[in-house]
Amino acid sequence: MVDHDNTGSTGDDSASQVPDSPSTAPGAIPPGHDDSTPPERDGASPMARDEPIPMAHEPMVDDAAARVFLVGVTKRYGSTTALEDVIFTTEPGTIHGLVGPNGSGKTTVLRLIAGLANPTTGRISRPAGATGYSFQEPRFFPDLTVRENLSVFRSLADDPEPVSWVETLLSALRLEPVETRRARDLSGGFRKKLDLALALLDRPQLLLLDEPLADVDRFSRRKIRSFLTSYATDDRTILISSHNGDEFADAYDRLTVLVDGTVRADGAPDDEQVAAFREYYS
Repeated sequence: MVDHDNTGSTGDDSASQVPDSPSTAPGAIPPGHDDSTPPERDGASPMARDEPIPMAHEPMVDDAAARVFLVGVTKRYGSTTALEDVIFTTEPGTIHGLVGPNGSGKTTVLRLIAGLANPTTGRISRPAGATGYSFQEPRFFPDLTVRENLSVFRSLADDPEPVSWVETLLSALRLEPVETRRARDLSGGFRKKLDLALALLDRPQLLLLDEPLADVDRFSRRKIRSFLTSYATDDRTILISSHNGDEFADAYDRLTVLVDGTVRADGAPDDEQVAAFREYYS
């Protein structure tokens, strides 16, 4: 299996990945492109998307609710099968965990839902509203401060949220102590929180989070969990990819266990079938 879930820590000295153009916010999902090679190998930033997804594979939008459907989704890179016949559904107003060991294809699933890559076969449907994506490797403008990043990307929205929402994010994610610091000088945990704030900037209906607590201190983890739990209202869905299911153990409404590109279990966290695979995500 190709390792699509590189969970290596960014660390304080890791270089941030930077969007190729200020025309697209890191957390916002514009038209995607077809990835012919795994994202870890192609060397291109996910923000560089020049070709639209063919209509046959473009994620359909569902105006009815903030649901995500994956039906028979397979993703191959040449002779390597990254995902095989993946099927699951998220429900509005829930926090859905996509859990499993490194290399299971969790990041690939998020990229397909976001429209950053095409499935080889299968069908994907996502909500018609805004989609926010917090990447496994944080993306922002390193020479801007935390507050400047939020201000710049807020200004790019057609109908930006009020400034008070920016203040809410700064407080809820504990970014206030570093709001005037250049993003390139942030520690790994603060970089991750800035990326999360950018994903939340448009108050998206669907929020995709890839290892959102990586490098984050315990106090901030508690604040983030509390904030996300309150954010998952009736018309919003949060899908969290993690190799450690215990990080959001009390917050998950449903878990999909992905191992070697296939769904091994799907159900409530206390479901016996899900619990049988606990060794893969705890």
